[in-house]
Amino acid sequence: MMNPANQTQFIDQGLASDPTNRLPVTLTINGQAYPLQLESRVALLDALRENLHLTGTKKGCDHGQCGGCTVHIDGQSALACLTLAVMSEGKAITTIEGLAQGETLHPLQAAFIRHDALQCGYCTPGQLMAASAWLSGQPPRTAAEIQEAMSGNLCRCAAYPNILAAILEAQGA
Repeated sequence: MMNPANQTQFIDQGLASDPTNRLPVTLTINGQAYPLQLESRVALLDALRENLHLTGTKKGCDHGQCGGCTVHIDGQSALACLTLAVMSEGKAITTIEGLAQGETLHPLQAAFIRHDALQCGYCTPGQLMAASAWLSGQPPRTAAEIQEAMSGNLCRCAAYPNILAAILEAQGA
């Protein structure tokens, strides 16, 4: 098995990419530097999932409409499917794998568990990343403000009331 940091796989309509078009890129993800060789067109989402095997960030619509691929870039929410990996060099990227502190869950993760806000779990990483970035350092928000802020993160199971309850609890409301 290849070392994930050395893999440079990108598939476009079933054809391998041209190795001469790759650029050296070092991504800092969850506090760790990963040197990669990537095509300039590779999305951060694909670099995370295909090159580094960090599969917690989900590939949903691949058009920036579902929020399943939400990560933090320099503390702000970003859609990894719409962000080129090469544009993320020199920035601090946090994925769902880096949200907890070791074995200690982030308060939002613990609240999601208590409120059964994960149902099938597919949207959960994006929901957690969007909510944690939005709530970070902010005063408590109303339910309406939370719903508006989270409207870009879709849940096929319709766990919205549970997600809202978890976010309200995690922010101390």
